[in-house]
Amino acid sequence: MPGAGQVRAIRGRIRSVENTAKVTKAMELVAASKMRRAQDRALAARPYSERMRAVLARLAGSPEARGGGDADSLHPLLDERDVKHFAFIHITANRGLAGGLNANMNRAGANLALERQPHVERVSVISVGRKGRDFFRRAGFPQIAEFTDLGDYPTMGDTLPISRIVTEDYINGEIDQVYVGFQQFINTAVQRPTVRQLLPIEPPEEMGESMGGAADFIFEPSPQALLETLLPR
Repeated sequence: MPGAGQVRAIRGRIRSVENTAKVTKAMELVAASKMRRAQDRALAARPYSERMRAVLARLAGSPEARGGGDADSLHPLLDERDVKHFAFIHITANRGLAGGLNANMNRAGANLALERQPHVERVSVISVGRKGRDFFRRAGFPQIAEFTDLGDYPTMGDTLPISRIVTEDYINGEIDQVYVGFQQFINTAVQRPTVRQLLPIEPPEEMGESMGGAADFIFEPSPQALLETLLPR
């Protein structure tokens, strides 16, 4: 039979295991709570962003917004031109230990850059997140700007420097086409690398049939006035 000292040691180990289990359970609850909050934030913003994309697509496709063929009245962010300088906003995390999250996004970004490279004079990257920044540094692609301090819950104000660089360079003719790459949230286990054209603004192909024609809508005020309000110059 075990002696008294051995019994005390066994009891001590049992208490240690029980305490560890309590700490682990508390950490699990905290992590689950953070995950739920992050999921709620991701899903709460989706209806607004999708509806805004649909509105801009309808406006961009209306003949009035395109100036009826008059280049002088066309909003500069709708202006399509020969693409010499292609830019790509690449969004990743600042940290790893996230499975294939960053690797999959970096692979999608690299595929896009390599696909566009033979057809343009220059491909540049705007990096949002350290993992993407470091990846494209190693790949040797020039970076217009890098943003690595947005935090886990960026606000619209935090993203204004990014949009300002993109819109100003596009309007000034320094960039001819802009894409954005990000992880589309499907559920907590699945995030899908997604790449979309940002500038020039055009009706997305996947919305084309379901949106109907621009002639089905009456805009008040005019499409041009709405675009002036929604889009910067």
